[in-house]
Amino acid sequence: MSGRPTLVLLHAFPLSSVLYGEVADALATTVDLVLPEFRGFGGTEAPDGDPSLDVYADDVAAVLDRLGIDRAIVGGTSMGGYVAMAFCRRHPHRVAGLLLADTKAGSDAPAAAQGREQLASTVLADDSVQALFPGPFAALLGETTFAERPDVVDLVRSWVAAAPPESVAWAQRAMARRPDSLDSLRPMHVPALVLLGEEDRLVSLADAEAMVHALPQGTLAVLPASGHLSAIETAGAFADAVLYWLAVTGLVAEPS
Repeated sequence: MSGRPTLVLLHAFPLSSVLYGEVADALATTVDLVLPEFRGFGGTEAPDGDPSLDVYADDVAAVLDRLGIDRAIVGGTSMGGYVAMAFCRRHPHRVAGLLLADTKAGSDAPAAAQGREQLASTVLADDSVQALFPGPFAALLGETTFAERPDVVDLVRSWVAAAPPESVAWAQRAMARRPDSLDSLRPMHVPALVLLGEEDRLVSLADAEAMVHALPQGTLAVLPASGHLSAIETAGAFADAVLYWLAVTGLVAEPS
């Protein structure tokens, strides 16, 4: 590592760190990036044991240990945001800043948790992720992306189709069991940015505002013409928002 601030970016379900390819190119001029793969995604070994996002959070801590990094700016999209909040619960002293993109702090309602369990059972029984199409896949992208960015639609479709069924099922069950995280955000006295795609079908503006209000130093940026995967749908706007936030909060020095 260069001595610059470290930014950890945690990927969405059911993707991998490729989500941040274009964003990473823009951010790497300012921060040292760490892009972990959750167990079972990005070609890593499938998880085992009791499904819990705490496993992923502790894996992130282990990655930082191996790199010799004590504190980092921790961020994530969707499920990656859930893991970032789990990291806040389990390793709060290691968080220098927090970036929560297209995610929410609330736990699943009973019906949503049951839906995740049903999906997990289906993909395991079928040994296929076909059950992710069209419903869950369609919710990942915004209306503008479906209408105007066919290359992004095709790319994300290919990523989802490549997800291993056993890893999809484990992650679904882990997300279904996650606790409400608002109380974990309130003690986090660090700069925090909440990003929301304006066309996000899974996270509402009220969800985003609840996190901003819980965070002592929280701020909100809404990205137009973007859905749930703003990091790829509007990568330039995503990167610009993060770079501006890093500068104005003093997490990194403004360029001379």
